[in-house]
Amino acid sequence: MRKSADISVSTLPLSDYQNIVEYAKQMQGVAEFLHCDVTNANFVSKSNYDYNLVGTINRNSIIMLDVHLMVNEPTADIQKYIEAGANIITVHYEAFENKQDLVNVIKYIQQNGVLAGIALKTSTPFKEIKSFVFNCDVILIMGVDLGETGQSAQEEMFERVKEVDDFRTQNNLKFKIEFDGGVNAQNAKRLTELGVDILVSGNFVYNSKNRKDAVKKLKCVD
Repeated sequence: MRKSADISVSTLPLSDYQNIVEYAKQMQGVAEFLHCDVTNANFVSKSNYDYNLVGTINRNSIIMLDVHLMVNEPTADIQKYIEAGANIITVHYEAFENKQDLVNVIKYIQQNGVLAGIALKTSTPFKEIKSFVFNCDVILIMGVDLGETGQSAQEEMFERVKEVDDFRTQNNLKFKIEFDGGVNAQNAKRLTELGVDILVSGNFVYNSKNRKDAVKKLKCVD
């Protein structure tokens, strides 16, 4: 059993985008990833930023970029996120009306040397994406409803982690399980023991007086 998960610190608590670059610099060498939460109002309640800011972050820091696209029909902009320097690009299962487009996007991301992930909303059962996960690098489990930071993780999403981990083991798959929403020092160990490989943290790390210590707490390192 792994002793700790990788930490991906989320941009979602920040509204001043210049501060995102400074946050990325502060977190490099502390967290493994910066989780770039990209939203548009057609998929969630509001829009924030796009590949231009991701590129700016990449040019001004050395932290790995974990790009989570909470946008509808993201196909047109995938190449721009690749060029911006994304190391992981995760798209939402629900964002594709035509699921063959989802298959094509995952393949395209991987062909360009970037890890490809599928995310699913809390309301979407895991069984809906089982046929798609065999060729994925990351499965992102949302612990909360999309678009608002500061929510508590929903208890049934812990059960989903176990379901996904069991499926991974039974099928001898190698994808990483990522968990996003409500992650804190109280549930990080439980999530890791259930099989999570990457913990996404927004408020817990960002609002901590000592962010380096907060990351250590999520890793369950004294």
